[in-house]
Amino acid sequence: MENYSYKISKIPVMINFSHFCGKSDIDEYHLVFIPEKYENFENQIKWVYTAYKETLKYIGLDEKTSVFKRFYCSDLFNQAIYLKNKNLFNFSNCGTSYICQPPGPWGKVALWSYHIKDKLNKTNKKLKNNNFSLKRGNIIHNLTTGITYPEGKTVYEQTTGVLKKYNNFLSKNKMTLLNNVIRTWFFIQNIDLNYKEFVDARKEFYAQNGLTKDTHFIASTGVEGKYFNSDVKVVMDAYSISGILKEQIEYLSAPEHLGPTYLYGVTFERGVTISYKDRKHIIISGTASINNKGEILYHGDITKQLERCLENIKALLEKANAQLNDISLLVVYIRDPSDYTIVEKKIRKKFSDTPLIICYASVCRPGWLVEIECFATIPLSTSVFYC
Repeated sequence: MENYSYKISKIPVMINFSHFCGKSDIDEYHLVFIPEKYENFENQIKWVYTAYKETLKYIGLDEKTSVFKRFYCSDLFNQAIYLKNKNLFNFSNCGTSYICQPPGPWGKVALWSYHIKDKLNKTNKKLKNNNFSLKRGNIIHNLTTGITYPEGKTVYEQTTGVLKKYNNFLSKNKMTLLNNVIRTWFFIQNIDLNYKEFVDARKEFYAQNGLTKDTHFIASTGVEGKYFNSDVKVVMDAYSISGILKEQIEYLSAPEHLGPTYLYGVTFERGVTISYKDRKHIIISGTASINNKGEILYHGDITKQLERCLENIKALLEKANAQLNDISLLVVYIRDPSDYTIVEKKIRKKFSDTPLIICYASVCRPGWLVEIECFATIPLSTSVFYC
């Protein structure tokens, strides 16, 4: 895994990207763009777009290699008109996610873009409604974004409606929550007030579909987030794989550091790995300052909570035979905007060039000041799994 920083003259945007090259002629890139100067949204999105296009040119990538983009916005309701400007980004060839989670400290918008370059052109891509699929051999990767159910009056009803919608999509494509879903993101409006209803609805729906402590759950992040429509209280993005074998999937735990989530009444996996012919993808769920009894550690101390987050992530990565320097993307959620500077400084001390987004979003317990999710890739040599 290689991580880089890049600077374009006269464009005030912080640029970082990671690159993994395997033996199967597939290159993977995570690119992050964050404005470094205050301006209105219209100008900032133009900066980000220009930085994106210039960085692709610098790397030698075509925008067609993009498979996923997520825009972190400060005021999505009022900014949507600029995001959908057809003269800027091409949204026809990738999955696209939008969420209202202000990226600090100057940004009104930040972009994470994930690219896959297949040198042998063996991938087929398709966008239908809100699902983007990438097929290679018998494997189909699905990125489904912006799943909502605004008809529900409560968070419980909206969560159940969202999961039913997604389950219908899975069923139509001969997949199930239990066997094919790798990762979810739930963005919940006013999470301090609404998290319990969300948790109850998810737990019940999962149990009805075979996801229990005796089987497994799904790697996930559940944090504060708003959408275009203020009536939407819950938004879900999800990643599923059709054609995946059970043997390719491993769920991560580090019981000496973090207890299973069901100990404190929630239902997600700490992390998951997917093994292919030449690489292993490692997805770490939103991880906070918690011990193996499910207790919050270091109340009110952002520095110690951050250190414990990273300690927990390190423990999970080690279970997958990976290290912190194998991380290709970090997303950090902080509760208090005034903590940005100290968090950014300490993260950058350990991860100088790693693609990083720090945004303002409360996590599922008010006592947690910071939460981190990440993605890592390591080389793998096996003749068993098809990439």
